[in-house]
Amino acid sequence: MHWQNGAQQYTNDAGEESVVTSTSDGRTARGERTRRAVIDAHIALIEAGELKPTGAQIAEQAGISLRALWANFNDLETLFGTTGAELLSRQDTMFVPVSPDLDLPERVDKFCAQRGKLLEFIAPYARAAGLREPFSRELRTNRMRHIARVTDEIEVLFARELAPLPASRRTQTIQALGIASTWASWSVLRDEYGLDVDGATAVMRQTVAALLAAAVHASLG
Repeated sequence: MHWQNGAQQYTNDAGEESVVTSTSDGRTARGERTRRAVIDAHIALIEAGELKPTGAQIAEQAGISLRALWANFNDLETLFGTTGAELLSRQDTMFVPVSPDLDLPERVDKFCAQRGKLLEFIAPYARAAGLREPFSRELRTNRMRHIARVTDEIEVLFARELAPLPASRRTQTIQALGIASTWASWSVLRDEYGLDVDGATAVMRQTVAALLAAAVHASLG
């Protein structure tokens, strides 16, 4: 093993020579650490109540220069997209699939309890995004990703009740269930009506149960 022109050269067990450019690898690792620090700083500021953090605030929180921030993120849209992906990843670690084989009341109860937990988790970020969504394609895309995930879960979890419905009625029911269990409704229950988490979850549960009961009734003619 020896160094040559800033690269580390070594021979493996098969006698083949390989070259590892330590300078390039170090730069890549530093860039990844900087990006991680920026994303964590962005999230921490929002959690602390700073709903529209500036680049300067994020850089200071991350302990880097403003120049380093923009060297790793081309603009705010890039930062919004990357932060959104991180939040979805964190949500994934919290998500526990509800079995479609359970009785309907138990499925509704578990679904709504988990939705309440996940909506409380994203609450600060959703409030922050709402201030900039009209001007940000990335933030609108992030919101649609969250809605799509809930829609996919609804279609699987309540397939027995939805499958017998005519296509148009099935689509309407899925959309209604999505509205009842995503941020738009949750924010009204929590921020406008002033309900606590248990109270907001109870309203969601009642709405979801009523929509599915109507679907079952319709499927029976």
